[in-house]
Amino acid sequence: MPPVCPPTAVRPMTLARPKVRRSIILAALILTSLTTMLRLAGAAEPLHVRIDQAIAAKAPVVAPRCSDAEFVRRVWLDLAGRVPPVAETKSFLADASPDKRAKLIDRLIDSPDFARRMMYVFDVMLNERRDGNSVPYAEWLEYLRSSFARRKPYNELAGEILASDGVVNRPAGRFYLERGDVNVLTRDVSRLFFGMDTQCCQCHDHPLVDSYHQTHYYGLYAFLNRSFVFNDPAKKLVVFAEKAEGEVAFKSVFDASVDQKDFKPRLPNDAPLEGEPALAKGDEYFVKPAQNNSVRPIPKYSRREQLARLAAAGQNTMFNKNIANRLWATMMGRGLVHPVEWHHEGNPPSHPELLDDLAREFVAMKYDVASFLRELALSETYQRGSEIPAGMTPEQAAPQLFSVAALKPLSSEQLTWSLMEVSGLVEAQRSAQSARFVNDRRLVDMFSMDERRQKQRAEMIEQAVYAQLQGNVNAFVPLYGGAEGEAEQDFQATVHQALFLSNGPVVRGWLTNLAGRVQGIGDLRAAADELYLSILSRPPTEDERFEAVEYLLRRAPDRNTGAQEIAWALVASTEFRFNH
Repeated sequence: MPPVCPPTAVRPMTLARPKVRRSIILAALILTSLTTMLRLAGAAEPLHVRIDQAIAAKAPVVAPRCSDAEFVRRVWLDLAGRVPPVAETKSFLADASPDKRAKLIDRLIDSPDFARRMMYVFDVMLNERRDGNSVPYAEWLEYLRSSFARRKPYNELAGEILASDGVVNRPAGRFYLERGDVNVLTRDVSRLFFGMDTQCCQCHDHPLVDSYHQTHYYGLYAFLNRSFVFNDPAKKLVVFAEKAEGEVAFKSVFDASVDQKDFKPRLPNDAPLEGEPALAKGDEYFVKPAQNNSVRPIPKYSRREQLARLAAAGQNTMFNKNIANRLWATMMGRGLVHPVEWHHEGNPPSHPELLDDLAREFVAMKYDVASFLRELALSETYQRGSEIPAGMTPEQAAPQLFSVAALKPLSSEQLTWSLMEVSGLVEAQRSAQSARFVNDRRLVDMFSMDERRQKQRAEMIEQAVYAQLQGNVNAFVPLYGGAEGEAEQDFQATVHQALFLSNGPVVRGWLTNLAGRVQGIGDLRAAADELYLSILSRPPTEDERFEAVEYLLRRAPDRNTGAQEIAWALVASTEFRFNH
C-alpha cells in the first residue's frame, strides 16, 4: 500500500490545486475566445483559400495547376490588358522562387497597366460600346482610369455615376446622357448595378422569371422618372436634370388586381424609401424651372441622389452580389450566376455560399477592386490548367464547376494592345517617350529628385505611350467588339475578322518590326524561340521549333519575310485569340 501522508502534508496540496486549475481554465477560455474571434473575423483563412475550398466541395476532380507560361500570359491579360513583353516572359520562366506568381500579381496590380485594364473592363460593362457624343469618350475613359489609379472604391464610383447630372462631374454623366430615356435607364440600372434584367416587368410580372415583378422595375423607375435630358441653351451643353414632382403608378396588363398608385422608390428586395420631405408649393426648388425651359431646375430633394446614396451604402445584397459576380466572371471567364444579369431563383448561383462570401468580403474590403481581384488571382481555381485532363468526364469538366480554367476570348482592347506589344510597337513608343525625359533638361531635373517623383515619371511615360497608341484600338472595336448596348458574353468569329488579320495592312505592317528583330538572331532555333515567346508567351515544342527552322531555311535569303509569315500564323491562331 502507498504510504499515507500526514495531514500537514496533505493540506498544502489541497489548497494549491484549485489555483492551478483555475489558471489553466482561464487561459483555455481566453485562448478559445481569441480563436473564435479570429475565425469570425476571417483572419484564419484568406479569401483565396476559402474560394478553393468552396469549389473543391463541388468539384473533387480538377485540372492540374497551369504551367508558368500559361500563368504569366493569363495574368498579364487579366490584370494588365495585354500579353507580357517577351523580356518579362523570359524572366518569369527563369525565376525559380516559389512565390513568384504572388509577386507578379502584386506588381501588375500596382502598375499603371492595371488602372487602364479596369478602365476598359468597366467601360464595356457600363457603357456597352455606346458611341454617342454627349460626353467625349476620351473624358469618360480618363475618368475611369484615374478612378482606378487612385484606388477609388467601387461603391463610390457607382454612386458618382448614379448621382451625376453631367455638370459637376461631367464624365460620370455619360451613363445617363447616352441613354436618356427613363425606361432604358431603369432597365440598365437594374441589370448593370443589381444583376436583374427586369425589362419585361414594365407591363406585368416577368412571364418566364417568377421572382421578377413589376415592383422591382417600378421601384427603380420611381428614382428616375423625375429626371430628363436638358439642353442648356446658356451653356450650350446637354445635361441631366430633375423635377421636384412626379409620382409613379402602374397596372398589370394580365392581372386586373394589380393597380398601384403613388408607388415609392425602392432598391431590389429592399423596403420602400421613406422620409421624402413634404415641401410647400413653390418651395421645392433651389433653382425653379422656367416656362420656356431655358433654366435647368434643381430640386431641394433629389430622388436620383437617394438612389446613388442607397446603392453605395453597402447594405443592398443584390448590388453587392452583382459586382462580386461580375468581377469573378472577368477573371474566371464565367459568373457564379450566368449570365451575369439574370440573377434569380430559377437561375441560382452555381455556388450560392461562395457568392455570399465574395459579396461580404468585397464590402469588408471597402469595395477595393484591386484587393478583391488579387484574392481571385491567388486562388488555385484561377490558376488551373485549361486543358481537360485524361480521365475527366464531361460532367466533371462542366463549366459551372470551375474544375478547368475557361477559355476567354480576348476583348478588342486586349487583342489590339497584345498585337502592338508582340510587334514591338509599344516598346518603340516607350523608348521615344523616355527619350523626352533624357533630352529635356527641365524634365530630368523635375523627376530625378526622389523615388516618388521617379515613379511619377514612369507613369507619365506610360500615359504618353497610351495616348499615342490608343487610336489604334478604334480599328479593332467595330470588328471584335460586341453590338452597341449589349453585354459582351458570347464569342463568334467572323469572316471579316479573319480577312482583317490575313489581308489587312495594319497587322502585317506591325509584324515587320518583330520580323526585323528576329532576323538579327543568327541561330535559327533561337529565332524560332523568340517568335513563340514573343507571341504565345511560351517556347515552342520540338516539333514546332523544327517546322519554324525548316520554314526559315526555305525562305532564305529572305528570312525577314519568312519570320513575318510565321509571326502572322501565330497571331492568327486560336491560341493567340484566347486567354487560356
